[in-house]
Amino acid sequence: KTETDRAVSLTAEQAGLYEAVVRETLAEIAGADGFERRGLVMKLLTALKQICNHPAQYLKEDRPRIADRSGKVELLDELLDTILAEQGSVLVFTQYVQMARLLEEHLAERGVRTQFLHGGTPVARREEMVGRFQAGEAPVFLLSLKAAGTGLNLTRAGHVVHFDRWWNPAVEAQATDRAYRIGQTQPVQVHRLIAEGTIEDRIAEMLARKQGLADAVLGSGEAALTELTDAELADLVELRGGAR
Repeated sequence: KTETDRAVSLTAEQAGLYEAVVRETLAEIAGADGFERRGLVMKLLTALKQICNHPAQYLKEDRPRIADRSGKVELLDELLDTILAEQGSVLVFTQYVQMARLLEEHLAERGVRTQFLHGGTPVARREEMVGRFQAGEAPVFLLSLKAAGTGLNLTRAGHVVHFDRWWNPAVEAQATDRAYRIGQTQPVQVHRLIAEGTIEDRIAEMLARKQGLADAVLGSGEAALTELTDAELADLVELRGGAR
C-alpha cells in the first residue's frame, strides 16, 4: 500500500469564497461565546471543507457547471484518465453525499461508468453494486465514507481516492481497507486530495506531524477544534498563498 498526499490549488472562485467566509465568520465568532461560538466554528469548518471540494457544493446550486471550477475535480479527472487507461478500478470516497452526486453527474458527462453507494442504499442493491464492481462493469465506485467504511470487500480496486479528508485517521484507514484487505493480490495506491494553503493543508500537517495529537485531539473529529482560541482558529483557517 502506497499513500500519497496530492496537493491541489484552489481556483480563483474557490479562493474568493474561502476568504469571504473566513472573514465574515471570524467576525461573528469574535462576538460569540459558549454553545453559540462552538456552533459557528463547526459551521465555518464545514463551509471551508465544502468550498475546497467545489463551489457548487457550498453554494448548493441546482444545475451547476462542474468543470473548471475546482482544483480537486481537475486532479481527479487526471487521475481517472490514467487509471482507466491502464484498465484499473478505483474507489472514490467523500464524506458528502451531495459532492458524490456532483461527481456522478460530472463523470457521466465525461462518459465514465460509475456507481454510487451511500447510507440510503438498500442491502440487496449494495451487494449487486459490489458484484458489478468486482466484475469490472463499473470501474469507478463513488462511496460515502460513513456508509462504506466497513463490511465491503472491494479487492478489484488498485486505487483509493479520498476526495476530502476525514479528520479522524482511523475512519479514513477503515475506508481504505475496503480495497487493502485479505484477498488483495495487487498493490493499492491511496491518493488523498488536499487543497493547498487551506485548513485541509494545516490539518494534514498536524496529522502527519503528530499521530499522538491526532488520536488525542482530533479523535473526536471537528468537535475538538471548537475549543481553539479566536487567534488559533484564525491561524488554522486563513488562506495562504492565494489561488492560481
